[in-house]
Amino acid sequence: MGSSVAIWLLIVAAFLLANLPWFTEKLFALKSLKKEKAFSIRLMEWFALYFIIGTAALGLETKLNGVRHEQSWEFYVVTLCLFMVFALPGVIFQIDLKHHLRIKTE
Repeated sequence: MGSSVAIWLLIVAAFLLANLPWFTEKLFALKSLKKEKAFSIRLMEWFALYFIIGTAALGLETKLNGVRHEQSWEFYVVTLCLFMVFALPGVIFQIDLKHHLRIKTE
């Protein structure tokens, strides 16, 4: 697999993981909860998934380049903001669209 394909797969995986907490009622899409997930649980799950995809990105960088390049704090803030942008469709669905769809069907 070429490096550009691996990077695109990582970006698609980041997009899917950023939206996972907002589209499912299961914790990390594995464990069912007895009630609807609270916003704070979704946010903590989203933040944990940010670290999981970040770890995968570091592993991919090491595998492709052989070394891990040191980054300053600005790099991590930018990646966090990008992960926030990736999560926007899921947040809009969970907070706004899901409510409107429920009202229309009742």
